[in-house]
Amino acid sequence: MENLEADFKNLTKKAIQLASLIKKQDEILVVTHIDADGITSGCIALESLKRCNIDADIIFLKQIDDGALQQISDKFVWFTDLGSGYVDLIEKYKIECVITDHHVPQKPFENQLNPHDFGYDGSINLSGSTTTYLVARNLGLVDGNLGLNYDLSAISIVGAVGDLQDSKHGRLMGLNRFVLNEAVKNGFIKVIKDLRFFGKQTRPVYKMLEYTFNPYLPGISGNEKGAMEFLESLGISLKNGEWRRWIDLSDGERRMVISEIVKVCIEARMPVSLIKKLVGESYIISYEEEGTELRDAMEYSTLLNATARYAKKYGEESCYIGLRVCQGDRDAYKKARSLLQNHRRNLSDGIRYVDEIGIVELRNIQYFHARDEIMDTIVGIVAGMCFYKANLKKPIIAFANNEDGIKVSARATQWLVEKGVHLAKALTIAAEKVGGKGGGHSIAAGATIPEGSEEKFLKYLDELIGKQLKRF
Repeated sequence: MENLEADFKNLTKKAIQLASLIKKQDEILVVTHIDADGITSGCIALESLKRCNIDADIIFLKQIDDGALQQISDKFVWFTDLGSGYVDLIEKYKIECVITDHHVPQKPFENQLNPHDFGYDGSINLSGSTTTYLVARNLGLVDGNLGLNYDLSAISIVGAVGDLQDSKHGRLMGLNRFVLNEAVKNGFIKVIKDLRFFGKQTRPVYKMLEYTFNPYLPGISGNEKGAMEFLESLGISLKNGEWRRWIDLSDGERRMVISEIVKVCIEARMPVSLIKKLVGESYIISYEEEGTELRDAMEYSTLLNATARYAKKYGEESCYIGLRVCQGDRDAYKKARSLLQNHRRNLSDGIRYVDEIGIVELRNIQYFHARDEIMDTIVGIVAGMCFYKANLKKPIIAFANNEDGIKVSARATQWLVEKGVHLAKALTIAAEKVGGKGGGHSIAAGATIPEGSEEKFLKYLDELIGKQLKRF
């Protein structure tokens, strides 16, 4: 803990340096990623700049490329939740910028705040949003008081949860904990111990169970009738005038459900480490209305993920719906809920499609190719949801077509990471060998490769993952 506190102080010093540089600018463009972590990161940067009376605008990118950088080369840019993997390209276009990111850096960069530069894994210790918050909180310094931007800490926790930073231990850990404690201390977040399933605030309990695929519950997941019968067998009524949600159950009913779910998992021979994480921390946004997606950080982040991922299909406007939700716009919230319903349907359809085509196993990895049947912006989520019906001892690789070639999304388990797997390193090398580019984290990573290169890419990746596993 002493080293963690010392390193957090060093991170804060770097954040102060970047905040000082930002304050010298008259106009800044925020460039951020399109997922929940990116949306919250962008919101934090944008709001903190406006509070400093700095003219600011924002754009969303799936990835950085030559075309995007040519468009913004004459602006001072604040890259959030992306940028660290593209330093060479940023330097090529001589873009003045700061970067607050948590992905594996391509190389050292002076105006960058990234946990990897301090020896911390960016998939666990800091997300894009919590990293960005560290700079934003120092932009809020007024008369020696940091309080101006403390409220943005809650949104940063939503981003961290959306990035699955709490998945390894069932709670936020490491450097994230400093941000969480700050949010709790100032009354923006409540931490409770609870079942870590999606939908506790908004879904009928049987629907919450039916749509739980992580972990996959035999006879319950994907089975409406099975989920209902499971609850009825425990004597739990499904309705009390209206369908009962998890938050409507008594403490005793919740304990009973959790106990039976544990039994289901034990009978399915799931890893003990997975079963232990069924219950963990839930992060409640104290100022949001109970029974809405905005109340629980997990549901909030899923709502945000359902917005910008559909920009190509529904128009550029959808990229900004999630941003406006974070800014408190409740008309945008209604639109986001509509997109969320569509998002859920697409995920369910995606899972069904993978069931139809099957998952192919190689020596060290497993994969499926969705082609045009699953959108490239959600194929990684589908892969993660299918993981727990596949071989837990091999990373899962998902392909989907996109306008730039083939999108690759890869997911691993924490057990695999502990055994030596580092997906970002492996995908970066394998993608470069076939003329593509990759990056990400040890447990989740992505790449874009040329169409027709999938077979060669898989061969290289299978060998690389095998070598990583043999080292341990």
